[in-house]
Amino acid sequence: MVRHNNQLPDNLPQLQNLIKRDPESYKEEFLQQHQHYKSTLEVFRLEPTKYNKSLDELITFLAQVAHCYPDDLKTYPQEIVDILQTLNVILNSEMRMTFCKALIQLRNKSLLEPTALLSLFFELLKSQDKILRQFLQTHIVTDVKNINAKHKNAKVNTMLQNFMFSMLKNPNAKAAKMSLDIMIELYNKNVWNDVKTVNVIATGCFSKVTKIAVASMKFFLGTDKDEKESDDSDSDDEPNVKEVMMANKVNKKTKKRQKQLKKVKQLVVKAKKKKSKAPQYNFSALHLIHDPQDFAEKLFKQIEKNNDRFEVKLMTLDVVSRLIGLHNLFILNFYPYIQRFLQPHQREVTKLLQFVAQASHELVPPDEIESVLKTLVNNFVTERNSADVMAIGLNAVREICTRCPLAMNADLLEDLARYKQYKERSVMMAAQSLIGTFRRIMPDLLRKKDRGRLTEAAVMIQSSKYGEIKATEFIPGAEVLYDQDAESTEEANNNDEEDDEEWVDVNSNSEEEISDDESVSDADKRTKSTNEGDEDDEGDEDNDDDDDEEDEEDDEDEDSEDSENNENDKELTSNENENIENTGETNNGERETDKVSRKKNVLTKQQKKAEKLERKAKQKAEKKKELITERKTKASVISTERLLTDKDFRKIDVALAKQEITHAKRSVKRTHDKIEKDQGGELVKLSDIENIYKKRKHDKTARQESVKKGQEGRDKFGFKDRRKNPLCSKTNREKKKGKAFQMVKQKFKAKVKRSFREKQIALKNHLIKQKRMK
Repeated sequence: MVRHNNQLPDNLPQLQNLIKRDPESYKEEFLQQHQHYKSTLEVFRLEPTKYNKSLDELITFLAQVAHCYPDDLKTYPQEIVDILQTLNVILNSEMRMTFCKALIQLRNKSLLEPTALLSLFFELLKSQDKILRQFLQTHIVTDVKNINAKHKNAKVNTMLQNFMFSMLKNPNAKAAKMSLDIMIELYNKNVWNDVKTVNVIATGCFSKVTKIAVASMKFFLGTDKDEKESDDSDSDDEPNVKEVMMANKVNKKTKKRQKQLKKVKQLVVKAKKKKSKAPQYNFSALHLIHDPQDFAEKLFKQIEKNNDRFEVKLMTLDVVSRLIGLHNLFILNFYPYIQRFLQPHQREVTKLLQFVAQASHELVPPDEIESVLKTLVNNFVTERNSADVMAIGLNAVREICTRCPLAMNADLLEDLARYKQYKERSVMMAAQSLIGTFRRIMPDLLRKKDRGRLTEAAVMIQSSKYGEIKATEFIPGAEVLYDQDAESTEEANNNDEEDDEEWVDVNSNSEEEISDDESVSDADKRTKSTNEGDEDDEGDEDNDDDDDEEDEEDDEDEDSEDSENNENDKELTSNENENIENTGETNNGERETDKVSRKKNVLTKQQKKAEKLERKAKQKAEKKKELITERKTKASVISTERLLTDKDFRKIDVALAKQEITHAKRSVKRTHDKIEKDQGGELVKLSDIENIYKKRKHDKTARQESVKKGQEGRDKFGFKDRRKNPLCSKTNREKKKGKAFQMVKQKFKAKVKRSFREKQIALKNHLIKQKRMK
């Protein structure tokens, strides 16, 4: 049957729609279009640089209906792949994009293998068309993500990774950069987060193309916080459910508003699901590098050899310093190299200080870092610099010493600790924080009055040696659970939490003295606790900073003995002087014997005093050892014989926090706003070095609130209306004050000189008025 007036060959979208509904009925029309496609393709091969509109429409049409006639279009995908492989360079840009879109449609309908398509697209990344490259990049990422959605497809992944590894070595910089970006994006989306991908990206750090090297180093440095904050802010802009529901109730009910309400409810459900999900913590890619020592050495050589821009050098130094800190590497040339740049006028000097702190760890020889510390102190912590520079220098010293405390010596620490009495607040706070860190790490290096009163936690601190690894066989603080059963600890846990609140949240007057502003940063809070400790120290200085009451009493006894001996000596000398005055004659031999006997007495007293002090020190050391061994045995018993629950661990944390503030022996609790344990993390925060104590400026809202508070109970400004009855009328003089000047300007004309007659009349009226008043 022949169809008359058939318009389907000219209307491809309509034909496409009909074929999808009933393929068999419209097969004849399809074959007709397929023949037409073959003939136009042959014509296009002759002139591939020109755009062919009919071919463009036929390619998209066949890609849409390919799943309806798989037998007839068996060779169709391969034909397009061959065209793109052979005529890629000379193809028209619009036609090239059409061919790629057709292949993507065929891939989505599972008519094309992913490996063949993705390998072709990687080759097409070399093209000069920027729009096409970006389009292909997004497709590659989404396609690989979809392939690994349900389970990891190892076969496809290994093939593509090998292909990308070869692409990174490609002389075409654009293709190499694009393949690197794809790998980084797939890693960030947790699709290819394996070791192989990381090590392939690591090879990009040594590329001669600066863009590739910078992109791969940025990957190792991690994503910027600003990007994450922007992602979080997008979620804040979501419409409020209550507002939409209220609008739907009040306003006229329309389909549009109902759809909007439905969408809002779906968004709320999604947000709840997102919150309920467990957070994913992606640790740094630097952990996954095969040979970090070799990688860091090569990067550091690259800095010395290449003459890159300063920003690129900074980035490379950052990666090297992180590698040294994370993996405890030994690159001893790094410290003298970076030491040259430690000057206050140096550009980005705070970042360089951060890199020094990151690159310091306990296994670095202390001599190497000691020289860096000395240059840092000489260049920054001197009175010729500003207070901010000095504070930054002290903060940097603190961050270095938390990671490598053995680099500091007692003399240098004593000099730096004396800055706690400096006139500038920022320097004083930085010095206090340095003292606080050494109280926690190595209190023996500090002077006696800087150590503060001995706490239970400080008793357990033991001086470390170079290369010594402290491995504990027990859970620190587990001795708290020694006398309690497992059941009783669980029952008493809630009460402990209440007690915890009681001893932590206590207000003290010392805090008001220290903090001038409510909005104080974390490092300032840390220094608060050290300030409080120093206030206690000042109170203890009169008693020679002794920790125990017995020692104080002994010292008082010794002082009294010394004073008595001095008085006796004075009496003897006075008697002798009297005898000399009376007689005028003395025996030289007797004098000499008296002097020798006195000297012997003084020496014996000093020896006795030294022996006493030695005995006390021994007793203290023995007591300390006994206490440490007792705690260790109790903790080891608990940690080996019992399975600890979360509640038990919470109780241990509370006990450890209490030990930080509870004095040894006296059990006096010092109040702290917040108790922190400064354990050096993997990376150094730049804010810890740049943090300078300053009185924070109030923002606009705070200023407005303070202004409003000051206005309370105050009269209204301006003209004061003293009428007893506010409803009664005003005089013309009062009304004139509220009028515009244009209304009253004719009244303020210059006064004309009065005549003699006018003056007479005015005087007469004045005298009459005065007479009446009397």
